[in-house]
Amino acid sequence: MHMKLNRLAALAVFLLTATWAVGQTGLIRGTVFDATTNDPIPFATVVLEGEASGASTDFDGQFELTDVPAGLRNVTVSFVGYQTQTVFEIEVTPARPAVIRVGLSEQAIAIEAAEVVTERRATQGEAPLSVRSLGTNEIKRNPGGGRDISRAIRTLPGVAAIPSFRNDIVIRGGSPNENRFYIDGIEIPNINHFATQGASGGPVGMINVDLVENIDFYAGAFPAARGNALSSVLEFKFKEARTDEWTANLVVGTSDLGLTLEGPTGEHSSLIASFRRSYLQLLFEALGLPFLPIYNDYQFKWTARPDDRNAITVLGLGALDDFELNLALAEDTAAENYLEQVAILGYLDVQTQWNYTQGAKWDRYQDDGRWTFVASRNMLNNRAYKYADNNADSTLLRDYLSREIENKFRAERRRNFESGWETTYGAGAEYVKYENSTLDRALDTAGVLQPVEFASNFKAWKYGAFAQANRRFADNRLTWSMGLRLDGSSAAEGLRNPLKYTSPRMSLSWAFAPGWTWNANTGIYRQLPAYTVLGFADAAGNRVNASADTRFLTNYQAVTGVRWESDASNRVVSVEGFWKQYADAPVSINRGIALANLGADFGVVGNEAVTFDGVGRAYGVELLVQQRLNRGFYGLLAYTFVRSEFEQADGWVPSSWDNRHILSATGGKKWDSGWEVGARLLVSGGLPYTPVDPESLSIDQWDFYGRPLPDYALLNAERNGAFHQLDIRVDRKWFFDRWSLDVFFEVQNATGAAVPQPPVVDVARNPLTGAPLLGDTPGYYASRTLDPSSGTVLPALGIIVEL
Repeated sequence: MHMKLNRLAALAVFLLTATWAVGQTGLIRGTVFDATTNDPIPFATVVLEGEASGASTDFDGQFELTDVPAGLRNVTVSFVGYQTQTVFEIEVTPARPAVIRVGLSEQAIAIEAAEVVTERRATQGEAPLSVRSLGTNEIKRNPGGGRDISRAIRTLPGVAAIPSFRNDIVIRGGSPNENRFYIDGIEIPNINHFATQGASGGPVGMINVDLVENIDFYAGAFPAARGNALSSVLEFKFKEARTDEWTANLVVGTSDLGLTLEGPTGEHSSLIASFRRSYLQLLFEALGLPFLPIYNDYQFKWTARPDDRNAITVLGLGALDDFELNLALAEDTAAENYLEQVAILGYLDVQTQWNYTQGAKWDRYQDDGRWTFVASRNMLNNRAYKYADNNADSTLLRDYLSREIENKFRAERRRNFESGWETTYGAGAEYVKYENSTLDRALDTAGVLQPVEFASNFKAWKYGAFAQANRRFADNRLTWSMGLRLDGSSAAEGLRNPLKYTSPRMSLSWAFAPGWTWNANTGIYRQLPAYTVLGFADAAGNRVNASADTRFLTNYQAVTGVRWESDASNRVVSVEGFWKQYADAPVSINRGIALANLGADFGVVGNEAVTFDGVGRAYGVELLVQQRLNRGFYGLLAYTFVRSEFEQADGWVPSSWDNRHILSATGGKKWDSGWEVGARLLVSGGLPYTPVDPESLSIDQWDFYGRPLPDYALLNAERNGAFHQLDIRVDRKWFFDRWSLDVFFEVQNATGAAVPQPPVVDVARNPLTGAPLLGDTPGYYASRTLDPSSGTVLPALGIIVEL
């Protein structure tokens, strides 16, 4: 009884302290500078949103806002002759000052023009449409997202809802390998653990959101400086570490444990670094799942600013992933789902994968712009193998080992002219090394299993140049932009000539009324075939896909739309229509389908013979209604209608990413007391799927693959039903003098709605041993059909401690 009273007393003291701490205040410190020259801007006005007065910057461009209520706050920065900018959701705590850097761009416009477009924020001249931005807090609080960036992106228009445990990023009907990722201008090959080589998906995000300041998400109108993208470009901006003191952030998340440190490393430099270790394998083992994913990652950003004219960034991230099998499940013959577990263990490969990216960037500011020099290196090592009966002393059925290494350099010049022209131009080169050792079997065009065994490697150069110019006309109402890229590679004869692969693009933006703009873009975009395609070889080691017939995948795009913005309410409404036409897409010779239909599973895409003659298309309409944080409320409504198709011998066939209808509604409320409640409702059309080939039940095929194979003659002839999912998240945050505590609870699929899935065909099995049973047809196993659709409710609890 005495112990219970002590615990209650301790809890009461904690709650009283927490309630008192909620009323505390903090500081916001920062620097305001010219985004072109990096020079400080003195006497700029900095105002907390909702307040009539604020602070002014000093001669060094620095400011301090005092007595700011703890929580998330918006700050507006303005100065005569510059575009006003609002920094959303700055996290203020009494434990440490919030530190921000705000770059303002010049806006030399006539007074009468300003009176017309007072409600309109300036759009980026190079990409006036199909660009969305997400801040770090929008990602963290995404209901059901588990602080995963790839899942937070799914709240945006044009992004498909994939009803699985994977993070495949599918934009406007394009395949997962059509996306490109940059962190502070340094390209990284992938953002997910357990990545599908030749695509970009994986089950768990690799980037720690605690390092992210914001993301610019381009679904079209890609700047000329960003090549090799057909569906999206994601520009991540990592936080610049604070320079006043060292701080720490400890996160016990839904699947991993993470530690983030940041602080000064000298008078003009600072470092932010993160380390994470998963405990997902412990949860999966406790739940009795047949696979045990284990991942580790690190990432860091070091910044040095020796003076106002120079900025140096060194960045790195890497991951070590192991995908083990939970073989103990095959021994529990009394388990209710014993046969299902044996079936899954029968076809899953053991995987080990590691990767890293290291890069450095030097920004050299000039009076009229800046030079940027970027050098980086990234490497992927991917191993997957399978023994018969999962016994290492038995026959090795499959063994795949591949390495990709890229060494990159890019020089880029941004220059603004007094005449109003803004230009970007530059060039880049990459030195590539690729190795592949494969032991496998594959079906030929006659449906007969043939051995596939080879070792190949190649070294090649990739090179490109780009230029883009934009200018405003008609009293700043009309913005015109034009760009051009040239790309080539020595990886194959057909890829060498960059003049053969020019990529022109053009954009227009017209501010026709207060807050309203009409925007349009058209262009040609190119993508190099995946290294898995270029590195595939025959038994003699000859690369069969590297010839004079090899082509860049080409995509013709046209986008147009209308956008309305309100500074007063932090609200955005936009409608866009898009058209994408594909040409020269890699097509599997044995399967007879475009490789773009693959990539939604573990493994490798492109390790086979192909032709470069695939044709596809995607088109649709998007609606966005976004409410940034305003008076504690926020929300985002996105609707997408999309059709995605590839041309087969008998006409147009839906691609594997043809959702058709996607509706996502996310919203929430924050209170000054530290409570926050958010929810997301997703309603989506079902994806098409390819039915099972009855021949895959033959003894020869099943004993090798351990699973049914699709009948690609009936590519995507069936379709899953529509599905919906409701995710809910509740946060409670406490602020203390030297630290803060955030406890969150979220529920994925709160209503337990079943997600329709294709029926699973398995062989009939002996209930005691799990061994396949022969059927009535000689040479074939008997079959059984399972319904994998389920409506599991997934609760999760997380704790964040900031020191």
